[in-house]
Amino acid sequence: MNTTEELPKEVVKTNGNGKAPVEVLIAPKAPTRKRRYLVIGGVVVLAVLLAALPTIHAAFTHESTDDAFIDGHVITIAPKVAGQVTAVHVEDNQLVKAGDPLVEIDPRDYQAKVDEQRGKLAAAEAEARRAVADVARYEQIYKNDEISRQQLDNARAAATGAVATVARERGALEQEELNLSYTKITAPESGRVTRKSVEAGSYVPVGQALLSVVPENVWVTANFKETQLTHMRPGQKVTIQVDAYPDQKFNGRVESIQSGTGSRFSLLPPENATGNYVKIVQRVPVKIVFAKDSDAQGLLSPGMSVVPSVSIQ
Repeated sequence: MNTTEELPKEVVKTNGNGKAPVEVLIAPKAPTRKRRYLVIGGVVVLAVLLAALPTIHAAFTHESTDDAFIDGHVITIAPKVAGQVTAVHVEDNQLVKAGDPLVEIDPRDYQAKVDEQRGKLAAAEAEARRAVADVARYEQIYKNDEISRQQLDNARAAATGAVATVARERGALEQEELNLSYTKITAPESGRVTRKSVEAGSYVPVGQALLSVVPENVWVTANFKETQLTHMRPGQKVTIQVDAYPDQKFNGRVESIQSGTGSRFSLLPPENATGNYVKIVQRVPVKIVFAKDSDAQGLLSPGMSVVPSVSIQ
């Protein structure tokens, strides 16, 4: 039995000369469906390559990491003098300007100390004037040989001591006036109030944290792998994507690269000279600042997660 597929045949009739019909073999038609699939597949592959081209290009010209966060200064506000809080002028997340009042402490005890010190200073100044006048009189009498040199020296020493007492009392008055001014706590810098833990009527000791002020000036601290720093330099442009605003991208630049890995400055740095050693790729903090025309200031807060992409071309 012949298992091969029979080729299509075509019968050609004779022109009436009585001869038998002749069978003619015809080649099969080209498989048009297979060609169509090849064309579609080629178009799909080309489209995928075109779509992946930016990603492939970025992989060779950019370095990125998801181990990055918004960073910024956090100013802790604490009193320099103890006392009872009489007024709190701010609330959580309130925007304040430098010099705005935050908290007031009862000033009466400190005002009384200022008044007392002013009296001591006045008495010291009066004593100093008398001692200086005595020196002038003793010098005139000494010229007439009516007193000894020792008496004149004693008068001069007393005058010098009186003047020193005036300076000491004046310094003490300035300190008491400073303590009085510390009863009014103001914002050292513009920013937002956070972690407020003080209420009117409570007693606060010296150094107790009352609240924090977070300035609007923020930056990005990105912990890149050490293998990513080969071509990274300060001044390179950075595109920053913030998880909180996925549809918005911010521009920045690399400001500096820390001189040391993050683990080197940890509380317990690794001691590779002891025990078994396993090589681990370290991470190095990189400081990235936002561009001046960026609207990141005031919109972003310390601790937010970001993904920076540094152009290393």
